[in-house]
Amino acid sequence: QVQLVESGGGLVQAGGSLRLSCTVSERTFSSVARAWFRQAPGKEREWVATITWNGGVVYYADSVKGRFTISRDNAKNTMYLQMNSLKPEDTAIYYCAAQTRAGALSKQNSYTYWGQGTQVTVSS
Repeated sequence: QVQLVESGGGLVQAGGSLRLSCTVSERTFSSVARAWFRQAPGKEREWVATITWNGGVVYYADSVKGRFTISRDNAKNTMYLQMNSLKPEDTAIYYCAAQTRAGALSKQNSYTYWGQGTQVTVSS
C-alpha cells in the first residue's frame, strides 16, 4: 500500500516561511504528476500547485503564485512546497497527492493517492 506522508507544517507569523515535504513509502513509486491541495476551516479543499514528475513543469493557483514554489527531488522521490510571505488566509491543512494517470492537473478526482495532511497556521 503506497502512502504519502506530509511534514513541515507548523505555526508561523504572517510574512514568514515554511517548507513542506511529501515523501512516498515506496521508493519505486511512479507518478505522472504530484500536487498540493489545502483545506481551510469551513471551506472546501482547493488546489494549490502541481508539478509534472518527469518534466518538472509547474503550475500554481493564482492565490499563491509568486509566493509558493513547488519542486521535486527525483532521487528521493520527494516533493516540496516552499511557502514564503505567508498570510493568515494561507492557514489550512495541506495535503499532497499523486496522479498515476494523466488527468486534469488541478482537479482532486485526477489524483489517486493522498497524504493525511499537515497543519499550517499563520498568525496575524
